[in-house]
Amino acid sequence: MLPRIVTGTSQPGPERTTLRAGQLTMEYEAGQLRYIRLGSHEIIRGIYAAIRDQNWGTIPFELRDLNIDVHADSFTITFTSHHQQHDIHYVWLGSITGTADNTIRFTFAGEALSTFNRNRIGFCVLHPMAVSGQSVNVEHIDGTTERGAFPVFVQPHQPYYEVRALTHEVLPGVRAEVRMEGDIFEMEDQRNWGDASFKTYCTPHDWPLPVLVTAGERVSQQITLRLIGDPASLVVEPQASVLHLDETAVIDLPPLGLASEAYPEPLNPLEIDRLRALKLSHIRYDLHFADGGLPQFERVRPTLAQISQRLELVVHFSAGDAFSAELTALNDYLEQHPVTGDLIIFRDEEKVTSPDTFQAAAAVLKHSRLGLGTNGYFTELNRERPAENLADIVVYPVNPQVHAFDNNTLIENLSGFTAGVATARDFLGARTQLHISPVTLKIRWNPDAVAPDPDPPPGELPRRVDPRQASLFGAGWTLGAIALLAHAGALSLTFYELAGWLGVLERANGSPLPDRFPSVPGGVFPMYHVFAAVGEFVGGQALGFTSTQAKLISGLALDHDARRRLLIANHTADRQFVTVTGVHGSWTLTSLDEHTADQAVRNPEWFRAAPGQMVAAAAGALTLELLPYAFIRLDQRH
Repeated sequence: MLPRIVTGTSQPGPERTTLRAGQLTMEYEAGQLRYIRLGSHEIIRGIYAAIRDQNWGTIPFELRDLNIDVHADSFTITFTSHHQQHDIHYVWLGSITGTADNTIRFTFAGEALSTFNRNRIGFCVLHPMAVSGQSVNVEHIDGTTERGAFPVFVQPHQPYYEVRALTHEVLPGVRAEVRMEGDIFEMEDQRNWGDASFKTYCTPHDWPLPVLVTAGERVSQQITLRLIGDPASLVVEPQASVLHLDETAVIDLPPLGLASEAYPEPLNPLEIDRLRALKLSHIRYDLHFADGGLPQFERVRPTLAQISQRLELVVHFSAGDAFSAELTALNDYLEQHPVTGDLIIFRDEEKVTSPDTFQAAAAVLKHSRLGLGTNGYFTELNRERPAENLADIVVYPVNPQVHAFDNNTLIENLSGFTAGVATARDFLGARTQLHISPVTLKIRWNPDAVAPDPDPPPGELPRRVDPRQASLFGAGWTLGAIALLAHAGALSLTFYELAGWLGVLERANGSPLPDRFPSVPGGVFPMYHVFAAVGEFVGGQALGFTSTQAKLISGLALDHDARRRLLIANHTADRQFVTVTGVHGSWTLTSLDEHTADQAVRNPEWFRAAPGQMVAAAAGALTLELLPYAFIRLDQRH
């Protein structure tokens, strides 16, 4: 078992079973099917059933009575899934069969054991983002058919309603049909929430939500996937992990910052020194007039100024009639105490800054750069698109865990972030800068909640906290996010927070729940070293550095003042062998891994100064071995 600093937990990941149904291959994992493929062609990203509460929270489950019967080209799986949290208690019987004629059936037979409010009960089917732009035949519940396509840009609303079946081409002469029975299904573009998929789900969004479920109420559904046509014999060649350096694909490295809260205990001198060493381009501070406002900002501002002189000051004006007085108070304060950096305008009653709010603020505040946006999901911005070139800056946050929470999903969803950036760049106009702020592992604020989230049970972490924040996995995920968002076209990136459960270093007193969130008191988190490695190239450029196996390996290539650095992360629990092409000469390699992580988090200064190991490229390539979840730094020697 890997140590907790590697993955953030001492618990092993869910077991996977590889299955075949004729020529279809897939993985079974914890009550769901993943990665249904024909050869190397991914047809379906996942089929699963979810119980979601009135705030769209996913209710955790326990599988019982699991039985898996696997044959060479067929299988049968049965289980009972128990979902219980707060007032919700729901049980369903699952049956999954795969047959030699390239057919899969997944049935759901559920019963409510308590009365509760829900937003969804039942199946979701995920098509991978790779089908974007491909044609699809849609059969509706009334028997009519529609010829369409999976969207290229992220669609703000459902592409298809009242769906009974979806059919798309996998190979010439071979199509895949997914048939959904037992409820009314429709499709949403999950890239709105940072997922790398299109989801077809039950319970239409235009129904009044939440829906009251009474004890004893039953639900039955079925999903059937079948191939139409006869696929020829497929030869699947394993794909090597290759990172290719392209010196012609050059972009400016976007400014990189962290967010800050008004911490109950002020940052101490060592924490300030370590944060200053990251060479952050800015710090985001959220000024809430309804909670502390200007006096609280004034208290923390001197500390923030010791870390970075530039701020991303996000001002949350109160709802209602207080707006005008708060706007005047802010303007008076800024005239006496100017802020260097960007000023972002939000209002508590608005999911997206309205044109009226922004224009009223712009008429009073004579700040050099004003922005607007959302503190919710990209979907809010996509549905309430600001007028082209209305603001200097548009801001929205991202996180990878709106719908699923396992390591593989977090890595997959990195590519989903890029679709949102491309879509926003398309509708914002050339003058407007797009800032992603903040990037977090979990959602910070749920704009769709209809009731407050209940407090966590004693001894459990708050919903916003993920123990992977303090893990090597979290460091690798962070590298992937920086690389993909930068190359997608985001012009500024803000991540996480400075310190504590949501930050990049641990406070001196350590984790309040060390059993749930393991960390070293007074140390740093592994992701600290990602920001340190990138921060040394502030003002530089990022080169093209593409991975043939993006679910396994991420990379970022940096260049500045005749210095070159390659950063590579292994996203898996296995050793990975990676070939880096397009490189020459000698390099110094430093690895943050299961052997060095303890020292690196206790003494980050030692790790950053470590001499490393010399490696040399041969015939324009380097062959590297990365330990599980390792993060490596390669510096070119001159």
